[in-house]
Amino acid sequence: MFASVQGNVAWTLAGLYAVLVAATVATAVIVWRQPRWDYSDLVPRMQSWWAIVTLFAIAILLDRIASLVFLGFVSFLALKEYLSLIPTRRADRKVLLWAYLAIPIQYAWAGAEAYGFFIVFIPVYMFLLLPTMMVIYGETPGFLRAAGSLHWGLMTCVFTVSHAGFLLMLPAAAGAAVGGAGLLLFLLILTQVNDVGQYVFGKLVGRIRAAPSVSPRKTVEGFFGGLATTTGLALLMAPFLTPFWWVHAAATGLIIGFAGFLGDLTLSALKRDLGIKDTGRTLPGHGGVLDRIDSLTFTAPLFFHFVYYFYY
Repeated sequence: MFASVQGNVAWTLAGLYAVLVAATVATAVIVWRQPRWDYSDLVPRMQSWWAIVTLFAIAILLDRIASLVFLGFVSFLALKEYLSLIPTRRADRKVLLWAYLAIPIQYAWAGAEAYGFFIVFIPVYMFLLLPTMMVIYGETPGFLRAAGSLHWGLMTCVFTVSHAGFLLMLPAAAGAAVGGAGLLLFLLILTQVNDVGQYVFGKLVGRIRAAPSVSPRKTVEGFFGGLATTTGLALLMAPFLTPFWWVHAAATGLIIGFAGFLGDLTLSALKRDLGIKDTGRTLPGHGGVLDRIDSLTFTAPLFFHFVYYFYY
């Protein structure tokens, strides 16, 4: 089963592990050189990255269906985390089953490459079904807030992330070194590099706050630093993992950089509204699953539709 993995994907995964080894060594050196610093987040964060990359690598190396199931499980954890945070009514608990059932159905459409059903199932059919079930169960106080919160959660945790799953199912386009697995790796790596780039540039040269009322640590310098880093890396990686010519590679870097920034801010707004720091404790050093995929909720659908429009 491992023989079916394209060489460039395998080499990219090997490169990710090389980066993890280098980062782990650097972390150990920092801890040794500066023992008085607070490393309560740094070391657990590195351990979580090892677990995340290893689980994803196993899913990619097995086959596309295993990877799709893995992404569906990520959506399940994210939705479960989200539903544990928002206030719900007693009647809504009966409706939650229908929301959870939407996850395997949505990913089944992706696995079948049924684009028509995939693109309308949650935005249209679940949008109609959930309030209908709420009406049947007959509790009207807080109806609008409950219906809106539940559908927003499905859109954020399931619909947007499922675009990464559909991306995985795409065959190799003309001129592509690899198929959907390469596109998925390209998206995930750039999304995470954008997060890191924004953080590093924000720490080093950040002065002007981008959205002080939402996320005081986000800076204009961090945004542009992450955008430049992501675009530059997109140009370097595109010939290796995608069918993009340089203009499209640069465009995807800009799209992912900008969308990732907005996705992070959107989740920050949600957490500020709920009065919490993290959405959970699933990933030590990172917080919850939603904390880790916040940028992906914006980058995945925008990147997918860019690719689908120009190459499929």
